[in-house]
Amino acid sequence: MSNETSAPPPVFTELSARRLGPVRRYLVRHPVVVDVLLVVCFAAWASLMGLGADSMYVLHAYLGGEQVLQMQLTSLALTVCGAVALCWRRRRPVLVAVVMSVLGVAALAATGATSGFEVGVAIALYAVARSRRPVVTWAVCAASVAALLVGARLLPLATTVGAISMGLDPGDAAEAAAGRVGAFLQSAVWYQTAVPVLVLALLAVALGTSVRNRRLHVAAFVDAANALARDLEQRERLAQAAERARIAREMHDVVAHSISVMVALGGGAAAAIDWAPDRSRTALDELVATGRSALGDMRRVLDVLHDDDGDGADGPVAAAGTPASDVGTPASTVGGAPLEPQPGTPDLTALVERFRTADLPVTASGLTDAGLDGLDASMQLAVYRMVQEALTNVLRHAPGTPAVEVGVTRGREHVEVIVTDGGPTVPVEPAHGAQRGLVGMRERAAVFGGTVEAGRNGAGWQVRAVLPLNEGVA
Repeated sequence: MSNETSAPPPVFTELSARRLGPVRRYLVRHPVVVDVLLVVCFAAWASLMGLGADSMYVLHAYLGGEQVLQMQLTSLALTVCGAVALCWRRRRPVLVAVVMSVLGVAALAATGATSGFEVGVAIALYAVARSRRPVVTWAVCAASVAALLVGARLLPLATTVGAISMGLDPGDAAEAAAGRVGAFLQSAVWYQTAVPVLVLALLAVALGTSVRNRRLHVAAFVDAANALARDLEQRERLAQAAERARIAREMHDVVAHSISVMVALGGGAAAAIDWAPDRSRTALDELVATGRSALGDMRRVLDVLHDDDGDGADGPVAAAGTPASDVGTPASTVGGAPLEPQPGTPDLTALVERFRTADLPVTASGLTDAGLDGLDASMQLAVYRMVQEALTNVLRHAPGTPAVEVGVTRGREHVEVIVTDGGPTVPVEPAHGAQRGLVGMRERAAVFGGTVEAGRNGAGWQVRAVLPLNEGVA
């Protein structure tokens, strides 16, 4: 797929929308670094709790060194499993939370303490809260906390280790190993485990939910900004397409008209050079004048296009919205270059005379009405181009026509342009063009909310354009 049809890259991203320092920006761009740091911190904390806690040394007096060593090795194995599980917290946060809770209960059963797994469970719950809906987060949080608290309450070794870590004497070694201690002591020991587990879990969920809400807000802002950027880009493309169509329409009107007239003048001059040299000379002079006029029109259109690519969009605006008083006045400038004035209704008479010189029997009415001079410059240009295009089509497709009538009238609510020919009197090849001229006329009329009708009129052809006055461009 080409670059023109592929979706453009987003203008804004979540990273660009957030105000982050260099360290946080680096961590956001490299999440693996964060994962490694969390795993290392958990492993260090869990190892410290499982291998170096004071309760482990005190347990030697009650359980013996061999059993304590076995408990330490079990704690180390569970820590390794927990560290490996945390590596998947971004991809499978709910599963990791469940695994960490199970490992925490296993640590309670094997060592009598959470052995740092309250931190591992909190890390997993943070990942759940950051990436899942609140209902899922609270369900996982409740299940994880409940599993640890129930294990701390029911497992005998948890009560023994908890009592020793509190500095209390639960009795002799047998009583301590069996966990047969008083109810008050059991409650005190349970609270010692429950409070850290519950506080860390709630803090993790609160922090993860806050991060999730902030990211959703930032994502909504980024989506809105990108949608606005895409909309502006689309509008710019549409404006460029409309401008290209306008310039193509102008070029078509200039080139098609001028070349058609020049061909007709050249043919007439060649035919009359022997028997009417004066007439042939006049036709050649008009051919040169038409060529110069066409070059001037093309230079004006190209200079306006060049000005659009340079300083701004003043060129098209000036071309379409020049005050009526400026039409037909001395040349204006665009981008510092002198330009010919836009043609308007005052130039219709000269236009008709040019076609008459090309042996087109044109009769015109309404061209010198005072009311046409007061029209907006853009509407004057539209009227001029429509008459020009219609006469050019007659010259091309109706050679030898006996009569051509041009009528331009201004009413109270609209301007009407009618061009009618009597049809060709010599054979002519069928037209196979794209009818850009007729399409351009309709596009010009549509700017003012008007219409263009073209079709057979007896043996000839008629073009009728209606331009409402109350919808013109000011």
